[in-house]
Amino acid sequence: MAANDYYNSFNHTDSSGRVPPSTHSFSRPTPPPVYTGPTDIPSPYENHNEHPINHHSQVSLASENDYYAQGGRPPTHDQYADDIPLKANAQPAIVNEADWTHQNTQYPPSPEGLNTSPHRRRRGALPGKRGFFKKKIPWVTWLLTAIDIGVFIGELVKSAQLTGSPIETKPTFNPMIGPSSYVQINMGARFIPCMKNVPGVQNNNQTINWSCPNSTTTDANDPSNQCTLSTLCGFNGVPNPHPGGSLDDRPEPDQWFRFIVPMFLHGGFIHIGFNMLVQISMGADMERMIGWWRYTLVYLASGIFGFVLGGNYAAQGIASTGASGSLFGILALFLLDLFYTWKERQSPWVEFILMLVGVGISFVLGLLPGLDNFSHIGGFIMGLALGLCLLRSPNWVRERIGLARTPYVAMSGGAGPGTAEPDDKAKKFTKQPLDYFKGRKPFWWIWWLIRVGALVAVIVGFIVLVTNFYKYPKSNCSWCYRLSCLPVKNWCTEGNLQLTGSSN
Repeated sequence: MAANDYYNSFNHTDSSGRVPPSTHSFSRPTPPPVYTGPTDIPSPYENHNEHPINHHSQVSLASENDYYAQGGRPPTHDQYADDIPLKANAQPAIVNEADWTHQNTQYPPSPEGLNTSPHRRRRGALPGKRGFFKKKIPWVTWLLTAIDIGVFIGELVKSAQLTGSPIETKPTFNPMIGPSSYVQINMGARFIPCMKNVPGVQNNNQTINWSCPNSTTTDANDPSNQCTLSTLCGFNGVPNPHPGGSLDDRPEPDQWFRFIVPMFLHGGFIHIGFNMLVQISMGADMERMIGWWRYTLVYLASGIFGFVLGGNYAAQGIASTGASGSLFGILALFLLDLFYTWKERQSPWVEFILMLVGVGISFVLGLLPGLDNFSHIGGFIMGLALGLCLLRSPNWVRERIGLARTPYVAMSGGAGPGTAEPDDKAKKFTKQPLDYFKGRKPFWWIWWLIRVGALVAVIVGFIVLVTNFYKYPKSNCSWCYRLSCLPVKNWCTEGNLQLTGSSN
């Protein structure tokens, strides 16, 4: 009861005992009352039923204007109160602040979801996602993988139609567990006689008999081993060589697309299995890191450059296929990324040694018979060159050239504090190209000369290789073939053309 009386003492009632309606407004706060004296302060120990207090007579409210004019403070009479009225319509002081004080100090979120948690998130992971959908979807990798698998199924179907078996079992067994090399040639593998005049073909004194795509025997008298070059090459055929011709015969075979199509062909289940395993793991991670268009550019350029290099120096009788050159280009990007983030890695030397061992094993496997190691070498070279041009500069380089040390991402998609967006840079360069180069540090010029030099080198190298391929019937490098074979059991002669002819 005492507690009830205490709390009820604050519910002031009128003479009828009813609580008057509230006079407070919800639109603006009600100014506090000004007390006239200490005797006006109600005591919780008084009996308010016997001595009701009329607050309307004893408590006066300050006017609303006076209340807000005093900065929201009640007009107390405390001599120590900081009761300084604010100046009406006061204007802030104008201070000439430096531009850096207005720069954003927050790192922009990485579009790939890198380092988005205290525990380093796996590259390509999207925040807030779980399970299968927690990563950014690598559409290009999936598309390329679907194309590779679809084309390989087409190889198996065509082999079954032509030879009666999707896998070559006779006259020899394909160790890759796939179609014969003749089926692969007919479907677009890189095969030099289908692309240019070759010594021993156009200048042969006899009519050359080629194995047909449906060949299943080594008998030279079998009709399946008596096809023309045009029939073997397919794709509307090529000019057939004639007895007594020369290497200057025109027109010559010119199926140039065999530098591109072989990227999507594979020699068998083992071949495509290893390649697709690497592609959907390392390739997908790299696409998440650098974006789809950079990934596509490196993938295609590395594959093409590898086949062009192999066309110049590999044995002319090899039917070269596979996405290995493209994947070696992607592997080169991982190596550059390791060097760029060396100080941020927990065990960089361990990663480097493991990567070096993997690259070494891959190159050693390219020395086996029937494999084109030049495609691997060419793809790796192109990947390194394009990586220097496309990947964002490492932090130690950015500090030397006067740029901000932003969280490292492999591509130059986002801008950190103190840097401009790529679109803004492009606009400024278009409007005032000379101002873009003013004030640059010497190391900036050195670094960009290195990047431009790498790009120019591979472009010039590509042009020279293509020119030499069509200009010279045979490679002018006498020792280069050793990079693609081991001098064991005549392995280096297995890629040479084995031609059979018949007299006119």
